[in-house]
Amino acid sequence: MSEFIFKLGAKAKDKITGFDGIIIGRADHITGCNTYGLKPKINKDGEIKEAEWFDEGMIVITGKGIKPNTVKAVDDGGPLSEHPR
Repeated sequence: MSEFIFKLGAKAKDKITGFDGIIIGRADHITGCNTYGLKPKINKDGEIKEAEWFDEGMIVITGKGIKPNTVKAVDDGGPLSEHPR
């Protein structure tokens, strides 16, 4: 397993599709591939979209984003719908 190179909360973009958002999750896989979940901002129609997951090599950091401790809950949550698919 390899170390993650990008931090949670960083603003990032997929190099191929241009999809951008905040890194909200990281997953490592038995094959050695690290993936990152990017949560986008609300779109122009006010819709909240789901996070999408991208391989580490497809990600480029575009900004500072947010600090993870600013969104940490008092209690850890349960299952999330936005885990890697």
